[in-house]
Amino acid sequence: MKILVVTQYFQPENFKSNDIAFELSRRGHDVTVLTGIPNYPQGKFYKGYGILKKRHERINGVSIYRAFLIPRGKGGGMMLALNYLSWALIASIWAFLMALFRKYDAVFVHETSPITQGYPALVVRAMCHCPMYFWVLDLWPESLQAAGGINNKHILGIFTRMTRQMYRKSEKILISSNGFRESILAKGDYEDKIEYFPNWAESVFENPSEVRLDRNLPRLPDGFRVMFTGNVGEAQDFEQVIKAAELLKDYKNIKFLIVGDGRKRQWVTDAIKDKDLEETVFWLGRYPLDYIPAISNDADVLFLSLKSDLIFRLTVPAKLQSYMATGKPIAAMIDGEAQNIVKESGCGLCADAGDAKAFADNILKMSKFPKEKLAAMGKAGLEYYDKYFRKAVCFDRLYNLIEK
Repeated sequence: MKILVVTQYFQPENFKSNDIAFELSRRGHDVTVLTGIPNYPQGKFYKGYGILKKRHERINGVSIYRAFLIPRGKGGGMMLALNYLSWALIASIWAFLMALFRKYDAVFVHETSPITQGYPALVVRAMCHCPMYFWVLDLWPESLQAAGGINNKHILGIFTRMTRQMYRKSEKILISSNGFRESILAKGDYEDKIEYFPNWAESVFENPSEVRLDRNLPRLPDGFRVMFTGNVGEAQDFEQVIKAAELLKDYKNIKFLIVGDGRKRQWVTDAIKDKDLEETVFWLGRYPLDYIPAISNDADVLFLSLKSDLIFRLTVPAKLQSYMATGKPIAAMIDGEAQNIVKESGCGLCADAGDAKAFADNILKMSKFPKEKLAAMGKAGLEYYDKYFRKAVCFDRLYNLIEK
C-alpha cells in the first residue's frame, strides 16, 4: 500500500510519528511523510535544515517532504498561532500537488496539537478517495482551553467545528486514551469509528542495552532518588511538586532529581533557591533521549505529575509508558485514566492531581519500603507495559486495522 503520513513534527524531532512511518515501511508498505521544517522545541530551525536545505529526504526507506512553516520561536501565543497556521496552509498546497501526481491508498494523521494538522490529509483524502486514519493525541478544543487559556466561545466554536469535520471525514478515529471517548462522542455519533491505539515507549526504553553512550552521565546525589524526566512545563504542575519537596525537606535522605527542560525551568530553579531546597531538589539539566534510560536506572522511583484539569484527566501522558518500560516504581500525582493505569497495574502509588500532601506522603512511604517491594512494583509495571503498550503489540493492532 502507498501510505501518506501527515504530521507537523518528524525526525529529527522526537515524536511517535517517526515510529509510525518507519514501522509501516519496515512491514512492507510504501510510506511518504508530509511534515514541516524541524524547529521543536528550540523554536528555530535545526542545524542543517532550512528554507533551502533538506526539504526532501529519504530515511530508512521513507520519503520525507518538508513544507515551509514559520518557526515557533519562544512559544508565545502569536508565534505558536503563526507556526500552526503557516504549516497547515503551505502543507495543504503541497498535499494537493503530491496527490495530483501520485495515488495514495491511505492517509494517516498524527494529531498532536493543533487540530489544523489534519487539513493536508483532508486534501489527499478527497483527491485520492482513500481512507483517513486520525490518531488523536490531544483533544480539541479542550487543549486550547487548558494549555492556551482561551475561553472565547466564538473561537472555541470555530475549533469545535474543525474537530467535528476531522472526525466526520475519518475512516477510523484512533484514541491514545480511553478517556478521550466521551469527548469525541459528544461531538457526534462516531462510536463505530473509535479504536483504542495507545502510546508506547521509545525504542531506547524497550531496548536500553542497545544504546551506546559517548559521554559521561550526570553525577547523582546519594539518598533515596525520586526522579522526573522530560518536559518541565505548565501542565506538569511543578508548583505542587515543589510544595511536596518542602514538606519532605527535613527528610535529608529524600532527593528530588529533575532531568529535562521546558518553560518552567526558570521558575523551578528560582523556587529551589528561594525556598532553600538546594539539598532536596536537584536540577540535572537536559540530556539526549538515548541517555535517559541509563540515568533513570540510578533512580529509586520515577515521579509523574499533571495539573487537575479536564483535559489532563482524560489524557494518558506518553511519559507513563516510558516510565513503565524502565521497570522502575512510579510515584504519581495525577487524575483520571493515568491514575487508573497506575492503580490497575500495581506499578506504584498515586495521589490526586494537585494534592502535594498525599504525594509527599506516598514518596515518604516508598522511601521506607524494602527494596524487594519497590522491585516488585517496577516489575508489575513492566509486565503491564509488555501486555498492553509494547510497540510490537500496538503496531500489530494498527497493521491489522489498515489491512482490513
